[in-house]
Amino acid sequence: MSQTPFPAASFAALTEALTTLPAADAEAAGAARARQNSLTKPPGSLGMLEDLAVFMAGWRGTERPKIVRAQAVIFAGNHGICAQGVNPFPQEVTAQMVTNFQHGGASINQLCRANGADLSVVALDLDTPTQDFTTGPAMSEAEVLDAMARGAAAVDRGADVLLLGEMGIGNSTIAAALATAIFGGAASDWVGPGTGSDASGMSLKARVIEAGLERHAAAKGNPLALLAAFGGREQAAICGAVIAARQARIPVLLDGFICTAAAAVLAGTPGALDHCLVGHESAEPGHARLLKALGKRGILDLGLRLGEGSGAALALGVLRAALEVHNGMATFAEAGVSGG
Repeated sequence: MSQTPFPAASFAALTEALTTLPAADAEAAGAARARQNSLTKPPGSLGMLEDLAVFMAGWRGTERPKIVRAQAVIFAGNHGICAQGVNPFPQEVTAQMVTNFQHGGASINQLCRANGADLSVVALDLDTPTQDFTTGPAMSEAEVLDAMARGAAAVDRGADVLLLGEMGIGNSTIAAALATAIFGGAASDWVGPGTGSDASGMSLKARVIEAGLERHAAAKGNPLALLAAFGGREQAAICGAVIAARQARIPVLLDGFICTAAAAVLAGTPGALDHCLVGHESAEPGHARLLKALGKRGILDLGLRLGEGSGAALALGVLRAALEVHNGMATFAEAGVSGG
């Protein structure tokens, strides 16, 4: 296994480290596919459940993978762009929701309990929001690398799967800005209601993002520089956690639009997100467009747009079911059924 890229001295060093990420175990994945084709069902009849089992086998390096420990982490941050009025709720809500998570009172607490995930929350300097990206970079290179390292440090290397979520008033604007900057198009193609913006609010988000794109035009084509220009600490921490999970060959369940947009920063390195699943397709209008750009699909489509890792936690139940079928179902030979 290659050495962890954290702490990284620079974006250049991190970019180089991303090219040495470990790959999935093709032999284990092949054995899992062969097992799927020998189970008492027509091959392919369980659709995505079969693919999920094979995916898990490849990344966990065993024909019959199990989820003993599922870790869920919410990263929380605050954003200078809120000075532009893009958020219908005050920034104080970020810290208030972190307290709610810690006391077990949020949706994600119930979903993690129902689907068997251990939840932790990492609050990232909530008293010190990032800078307003219309006036300058949201973060320095050092601040980005620090937040990424903190995200990486939050990962339990003994987990069998990692669920990622976020909390941060204003971060739907950050997600839309990152998506626009990385994949192109107009900002209006990517913005959505977030925590409840109306048409006027979404128009403001788009104008603010376009102003940021003009200011940071020199960063175009450099995803890490774009993360510094537009991102928040929770987006950087998500990237760090994704990388740390890859180092340990831990599959990742991303949540919705905001979480996927954060991870998309790493997509400039071919294969860097191969160990990532997307828990659901969010009702945020930019998410379907983002999934298409990344060549991924959500496991679920339930009209969710809450964030917090809620879609990832629900998808964990599907992932667990896929492995129960994969490991517990009889083969044709074992069941004495003709046709295998």
